[in-house]
Amino acid sequence: MAKIPIALQLYSVRDDCAKDFPATVAAVAKMGYVGVEFAGYYGRTAPELRKMLDDLGLKCCGTHIGLDTLMGDTLKATIEFNQILGNKFLIVPGLAEQYRNSRQAWVNTAKIFNDLVAQVKDQGMYVGYHNHMIEFQPMDGELPWDSFFGNTVKEVVMQFDTGNALHGGAAATPFIKKYPGRALTVHLKEFSSTNDVAVIGEGDVDWKEVFQACETVGGTQWYIVEQERYGVAPLVCVEKCLQALRAMGK
Repeated sequence: MAKIPIALQLYSVRDDCAKDFPATVAAVAKMGYVGVEFAGYYGRTAPELRKMLDDLGLKCCGTHIGLDTLMGDTLKATIEFNQILGNKFLIVPGLAEQYRNSRQAWVNTAKIFNDLVAQVKDQGMYVGYHNHMIEFQPMDGELPWDSFFGNTVKEVVMQFDTGNALHGGAAATPFIKKYPGRALTVHLKEFSSTNDVAVIGEGDVDWKEVFQACETVGGTQWYIVEQERYGVAPLVCVEKCLQALRAMGK
């Protein structure tokens, strides 16, 4: 199969983006990343962002947005903004307390996501959810991850974050296999029990196993690097991550 392209979640270089957004995105492109995932737009309009990406030969592989931007009257504007970006992955990276404070809350939230994917399907778009640690801590006799994804339709994207999950005691591979074809975009994040600032390849994630799962049953279309803690400058960290992935044959 064709190689899965590698993008960067721009939250990884958020301070650089805040100082000089165009220069930071240009630096990311120069490293060899072929896409970016947004976590905020730094005051730019959708046409401005699209021109910036096009000029650099980058694709938008997703955006992290609040659930509120997908609800009610705001959904139409969110769809239009992302159509201009050329983005089909609308990913919710966290939920307010009322959507996740019990097993039943997770089940109810699953129904909301089912409704949302039905509303964006005709636009060729997906809605998805991105994990942190809490989804792998049992609640009312079940993992929240299972309460949610066990009650969502297959079109709800399971954006698995390898590092966040391992921090919560869960390896990625069993869940990618349990929910086949749903890990359309995957966050490649390192986790180390001994080194808070480990970059990809320096920690405890079993990358070979993760890649095998993504490339056989996950349906993965994008690998997205994310680095949140830094031993050196953030831009140096994300370049090291990409170099490590290249050394692994990615």
